[in-house]
Amino acid sequence: MPNLVEIRWHGRGGQGAVTSAELLARAAIDEGKYAQAFPSFGPERRGAPVLAFDRIDNKPIRIRAEITEPDVVVVLDATLLRVVNVTSGLKNKGVLIINTAKPVQGIESASGNKWRLATVDASKIAREILGVNIANTTMLGAVLKATGVVKAESLFEPLRHRFERLAQRNIDAMQKAFEETVIRE
Repeated sequence: MPNLVEIRWHGRGGQGAVTSAELLARAAIDEGKYAQAFPSFGPERRGAPVLAFDRIDNKPIRIRAEITEPDVVVVLDATLLRVVNVTSGLKNKGVLIINTAKPVQGIESASGNKWRLATVDASKIAREILGVNIANTTMLGAVLKATGVVKAESLFEPLRHRFERLAQRNIDAMQKAFEETVIRE
């Protein structure tokens, strides 16, 4: 990854894209990096498509605009692939990370060969470990495996702070997603 890493999260209202972006930024800051996390809000409602963004760098970040040419795109809900052009502006050699039950080969045609593609069934993992179909913290494991933008241990404290008694289950889900993420180079 380049020094400045720009990540765009695609999810639906209530799926936790904003929370994941915030947790990732907090982990980066805890590692001594500079980071921003911010949502893009409009007339969204639960279930409507939403965006969240991260910028992470080793030096101060002066940009304050939405990310239109991300290095990484994270898709929390594969149904968005039919509704939103999630790869809009994704840099060549960027990373597309999708929460899907389909194997990498099952969605390669949709993504083309311009990007690295990472898939994981984060929803299944979330249901098994967390007991709910909210895969945002689970998807952090896929982001870590596909990008290495922060160390997994750096997310432990932000997850503990945010989820308190449920933190360990979120950490376990994140780690299982890390293990199960499949990457096509």
